[in-house]
Amino acid sequence: MKYFKKLTGKRVYLSPINPDDYEYYTKWLNDPEVTSTLGAHKRTTSLIAERAYLEQAAKQGYNFAIVRLEDDALLGGIGFHEINHESRKTTLGIFIGEAENRSRGYGAEAIKLMLEFGFNTLNLHNIGLTMHADNEQGLACYKKVGFTEYGRRHEATFKHGRYYDVICMEILEDDFRGIV
Repeated sequence: MKYFKKLTGKRVYLSPINPDDYEYYTKWLNDPEVTSTLGAHKRTTSLIAERAYLEQAAKQGYNFAIVRLEDDALLGGIGFHEINHESRKTTLGIFIGEAENRSRGYGAEAIKLMLEFGFNTLNLHNIGLTMHADNEQGLACYKKVGFTEYGRRHEATFKHGRYYDVICMEILEDDFRGIV
């Protein structure tokens, strides 16, 4: 078995990442459509570097593969970064690799699973993220699951020949409980 159902939803489940998937991640992390939304549009990712990253990420933290429940297809990745247990806060990161799997609700479902895990299991209080203002799909998804904008750094990132705002978003434990 390649994946393990750590957190299960209706259409996706989250499994600890598998370093053997490095070829998928390398393909996705060299796709301008994916990296543009991650703030990694300038980076080049090699097979060797991605395998080493996944091996390290698999040993620590809360980094998951997003897997479709019906056929165990790898869809993308999601994780908490920079967890501060004293302040009960963290940062969320997510991406869906293949274009045909975006805008189908998989990302929103994966985020909801992570929020539930973060607030109900890890005892977090504040989960935040940053995103580029040109990522309209991402903004709609984050708002849909309960994130709110709390700040904006104007023209803070340069890509594709122009500047874009960086939007800071968060969801608090009480807001999550009000949604659930």
